[in-house]
Amino acid sequence: MTSAQPLVHSDPDILGGTPVFMGTRVPAHTLLDYLSAGDSLEVFLDHFPTVSREQAIAALEQANELLVAHAHSA
Repeated sequence: MTSAQPLVHSDPDILGGTPVFMGTRVPAHTLLDYLSAGDSLEVFLDHFPTVSREQAIAALEQANELLVAHAHSA
């Protein structure tokens, strides 16, 4: 699922330009940090209710697409 709307936004006035989920102040990397620490998507969503399930899943799908494309180009 590739979203037509941006999932992540970077603005120097929001957390010094750290990429955040659109409409939130939640850094996008936080989702990956939670998952790599062994937490579930549910735990992440419970801790960051401003991020929708759809946003989180779309971000993971987009990251997967980028990794697959990179693997095929290497």
